Amino acid sequence: MENTPSTSDIYETLKKRIICLEYAPGQVLNEKDIANEFNLSRTPVRRVFEQLKIRKLLNIIPRFGAQVAPIDFLYIKSVLDVSRELEGFAAGLAAERISEAKIEELEAIVNRIGKYDIVKDYKQIIIEDQRFHAIVYESSGNPCLIEILDDLHMHTERMWLYVQPDINDINLFMGTLPNIINALKARDAGKASEYAKLHTDQFVEQIKQELL
Repeated sequence: MENTPSTSDIYETLKKRIICLEYAPGQVLNEKDIANEFNLSRTPVRRVFEQLKIRKLLNIIPRFGAQVAPIDFLYIKSVLDVSRELEGFAAGLAAERISEAKIEELEAIVNRIGKYDIVKDYKQIIIEDQRFHAIVYESSGNPCLIEILDDLHMHTERMWLYVQPDINDINLFMGTLPNIINALKARDAGKASEYAKLHTDQFVEQIKQELL
């Protein structure tokens, strides 16, 4: 069929909908409805559901269907514990390898974030934050590390969006991201790692205050 999306396209579309909460935690996804939406048979949709299950974004329940994974705070804590260390490692590598052009991209991102309203523009801030991290990951030059962090970040991004009503301090972003940039510019791997970890620590502390 012409213009029929590939399995990978459908996977990325559904993954984005889950992460961005277009599909609410606990919502049941109907295999037939998804197949009809993308003009496909059920078989590729079933494969996509299995991929999302592996990524812990869907739960497949026998005789019930596919359910969007609830927000599991204990699992998210484990994700944050790991991503904190790996983000620090990635930032340290990036300090040694990042290009001047990429540093300029990071500076542009922070400049845009500084002009946003934390309430009105929250989702856009999260998009910018994700792009910031993606540039740091890419600049680490380590494909294995990039792949692992991308997987972890699916869950942290979903959490950032889930807690939106409780976040009202732009300093969660502006208090640490500029310091990461300064460390990268100075080629200081130690400081880059330290500030990257601090960025995660501040988010975790905010979660504890608001939700626990």
